[in-house]
Amino acid sequence: MTPDQYCQDKAAQNGSSFYYSFLFLPPEKRRAITALYAFCREVDDVVDECSDADLARTKLAWWRNEVSALFHARAQHPVTLALAPAIHRFDLPETRFNEIIDGMEMDLVQGRYANFGELQLYCHRVAGVVGLMAAEIFGRTQPGTLDYAENLGTAFQLTNIIRDVGEDARRNRIYLPQDELARFNVNSDDLLGGRSSNEFKALLKFQIERARDFYAHAFEALPLSDRRAQRPGLVMAGIYQALLRKIESAGDDILTTRTSMTPIRKLWIAWRTWLAA
Repeated sequence: MTPDQYCQDKAAQNGSSFYYSFLFLPPEKRRAITALYAFCREVDDVVDECSDADLARTKLAWWRNEVSALFHARAQHPVTLALAPAIHRFDLPETRFNEIIDGMEMDLVQGRYANFGELQLYCHRVAGVVGLMAAEIFGRTQPGTLDYAENLGTAFQLTNIIRDVGEDARRNRIYLPQDELARFNVNSDDLLGGRSSNEFKALLKFQIERARDFYAHAFEALPLSDRRAQRPGLVMAGIYQALLRKIESAGDDILTTRTSMTPIRKLWIAWRTWLAA
């Protein structure tokens, strides 16, 4: 199996919305963004699949060393081998890859977020940074496109957090800011126990509206001259916004059931958005 095939399989195996946004790219860009996504999956899986925090830290430290090896032409892992052509072709800095790992490490030490400022740092590291690198791969020419990419990455992560609020709580992770839970009179124990209330429904509405605001800010920041090049991000946005609407319709069921969309639905949205962008 070639490094590119390894990354392709990694991207396709969980039916991610990101995978569908890559389908219409030219080969060089598709290989680059698929390798970047595979890197994110690898380091995210370290945290999600390791029950031993010390072992997870050791594995993330290995990935830091592998990132360094990538930038010194000594890569060994299929993902970093696949990334090697992309880091120079699209000017992807080493610091960005380490920021992503920083975000994954936050999950090992922080299961609660006092306020949105803390949560936004997490969103920047695990999603905003990915958006910034993706924008370069897709073909950024204007500074404003970076604002678009950062806001869009945060919007994606907020959507994920809302969708997974029940699942994350069962793993003792609560990403919704603690001061906002207090403002809406929602107890952390209610989330941990999957107990809904009118207060939780109001909190959920607040979180959904904030995610929508980040989508709006992203679209406002995207320069018209870069819009066509950034179509893959707009495809992802189309899928994620549809997911957010489905989450809103599900309401408090998200505490016990994971909201998702079928692959054919994602593909249809991807195709429609690509043609319209």
